[in-house]
Amino acid sequence: MTLMHIPDAGELRAKREMLGITQADVARMAGISQSMIARIEAGSVDPRVSTLGKIVAVLNRCERPRCRAVDVMHTPVHTVTPGDPVASAVVMMERHNISQLPVVEGGIPVGCISESAIVQALEEGEVLPGKKGVVREFMEPGFPTVPPNSDIRTVAHLLHDHHAVLVVEGGKVAGVITKHDLISLISPD
Repeated sequence: MTLMHIPDAGELRAKREMLGITQADVARMAGISQSMIARIEAGSVDPRVSTLGKIVAVLNRCERPRCRAVDVMHTPVHTVTPGDPVASAVVMMERHNISQLPVVEGGIPVGCISESAIVQALEEGEVLPGKKGVVREFMEPGFPTVPPNSDIRTVAHLLHDHHAVLVVEGGKVAGVITKHDLISLISPD
């Protein structure tokens, strides 16, 4: 016979909060009142085993596998250094059909270069067609970075304002995530 762990009030509340659901949500899905959930979580009432079973079943159903940055990132990450010729960056963007590249020095991200920055420099007359230049002259602030175990919701939030998010492990770029990578999560296999 295997003994079953019976969660206490604090464990139920912590699990519900970790899942980001309200007492009202649990109550609706379990078919009991929200005030009963509140009293159970406060420890002011001992629920029947059947009621506790309903709550645990709801919490287990709501728990979904956590998608992390490492699960979505792609490698290798195409990068350039600040001293690379800008023409090399352009060729790399064209070859890999991407519009921006992280700029790294010693494996550490220090900025980015994008088609937009190069076009803007051309438009403003800062550079003339055919003029040789280096990446440093076109660098923009770098992409935000996250550790490999970051929740994908954090990455999605960062992608609202940035072209890409770099996954950094041990101070070095390990992978990259773009909006396209996140959208592909909902595509059928």
